[in-house]
Amino acid sequence: MIVVLTGGTGGAKFVQGLAAVVPARELAVIVNTGDDLLWWGLHVSPDLDSITYALAGMLSRERGWGIEGDTFYCLDAMRRMGEPAWFQIGDRDLATHLRRTELLFEGGMLSEVTKEIACALGVNVRILPMSNDRVETRVLTPDGELSFQEYFVRERYQVVARGVRFDGAERARPAPGVLEAIEQAEAVVIAPSNPITSIGSILAVPGIREGLRQTAAPVVAISPIIGGAAVSGPAGELMQTQGLPVSIAGEARCYGDFLDLLIADQRDSAFGPRVEDIAVCYTSTLMKSEGDKTALAQSVLGFLRERSIEAAAS
Repeated sequence: MIVVLTGGTGGAKFVQGLAAVVPARELAVIVNTGDDLLWWGLHVSPDLDSITYALAGMLSRERGWGIEGDTFYCLDAMRRMGEPAWFQIGDRDLATHLRRTELLFEGGMLSEVTKEIACALGVNVRILPMSNDRVETRVLTPDGELSFQEYFVRERYQVVARGVRFDGAERARPAPGVLEAIEQAEAVVIAPSNPITSIGSILAVPGIREGLRQTAAPVVAISPIIGGAAVSGPAGELMQTQGLPVSIAGEARCYGDFLDLLIADQRDSAFGPRVEDIAVCYTSTLMKSEGDKTALAQSVLGFLRERSIEAAAS
């Protein structure tokens, strides 16, 4: 079984590519929920939804979030009634949040609700929220704290970020199946997601980072940094708040206590075969098309096979 830790648009793209070449029964996806928010009284889980929609073939290709071909009549009506409308939820997307909120109100746990929604959309891959407990990613700015969605969507990450914290993480527990998946994995892959927020929130849940240190499976990360800049989003700015260089070296430092292999874009090959004492393999990591997603997934699997052969021979 291959286990993926993921969040954000880059993570969703990679999971799409991996699901095209790995049978559903051999794949488990652990997803960031630190970006979850309460919106119009509804529980919204942006990364869980993006992964579910991606695997269901519903994810908007143009936006990278939400549902392909969705409409926004409800959003327009709410705006006219004076409700906030900076977080854009489409009409079909709204059904997911209504159903999730209903099931949670009835006493369901987020992991159970996620499974039910995935099954309803025809997704057979195991999707696991990092925790059933509330963990909220908070971005520190000169004018106070913002939720991640306020920082990322409302402010379009144009405000100065001075730090990140994960409110509630110290009290959270991994969702059922998370630690077991990591322990039983044949390989663990960290998707090309923001290492500070999308993956950092997962690692902040007690027990998950330790599980990655202890697993016998190789742990591989795909860098979202190419040529000293993030492919998209505020990963670079947020890495700087942690004193990390915006480079594949900074990525390696984020995961250095458990990482076996870093996969970086070939444009960064000047860094050489090792970075921060972590082995590095280079390939094309930019995913502009469906073919690019599949090609990256196949490259990752190829690197894993090579390491398995090398380990067996040593």
